[in-house]
Amino acid sequence: MSTRKVKVYPRFERLWHWTQALLIFVLTFTGLGLNGVHSIIPFGPAVMLHTIAALILLSVWIFATFWLFTTGTWKQFVPTLDGLVEVMKFYAWGVFRGEQHPHKKVIWRKHNPLQILAYFGLKILIFPMVWITGIIYLTYNFWEHIPDATLYITIIANLHLLSAYIVMAFVIAHIYLLTIGHGFRSHVKPMITGYEDINLTPEQESYLETNEPWRLKSRKN
Repeated sequence: MSTRKVKVYPRFERLWHWTQALLIFVLTFTGLGLNGVHSIIPFGPAVMLHTIAALILLSVWIFATFWLFTTGTWKQFVPTLDGLVEVMKFYAWGVFRGEQHPHKKVIWRKHNPLQILAYFGLKILIFPMVWITGIIYLTYNFWEHIPDATLYITIIANLHLLSAYIVMAFVIAHIYLLTIGHGFRSHVKPMITGYEDINLTPEQESYLETNEPWRLKSRKN
């Protein structure tokens, strides 16, 4: 295999990533304010900003889901047990011993098994719980008349808060893991430029040079 700089993150994926990051920050900041953690923004404007950011993010996720399935990118997020134990051992103690990351990026699998499992759990369980509870919470005025509505809204609010804290924990862990290995800058740069060092077989390299040359950065660069 040879290592080449390959564009593995297309423009839309990078735009989706940074837009999502910004909106999650806004939702976290306003959500903490609505729960009394801070009072930087008054309650009314915080509710409005939180709602607007949530609706924009929901729209982005719907469009991104359509993009994932129409481009076949969804295959990158199918969980696998192959190499999972090794990656978990690396993050548990190998990283503190200066060991090399066991996962080597290849063109058909740009995320390591632990990343895939985390992303899969977020997309299948946590994000849907955020949206379902958030929409039910937002539409409370339409069903507040039903029996035990107060009990239900309390349960919904706590589930929404729980799922939000899980997302926050993921973001914190995600940022921490960016500092491991080659450094924060080298991990973030691919999500800005789109290019990352990928191990290619001679057949894969030949295919890309012939059919998708735009995905390969010149060796001179």
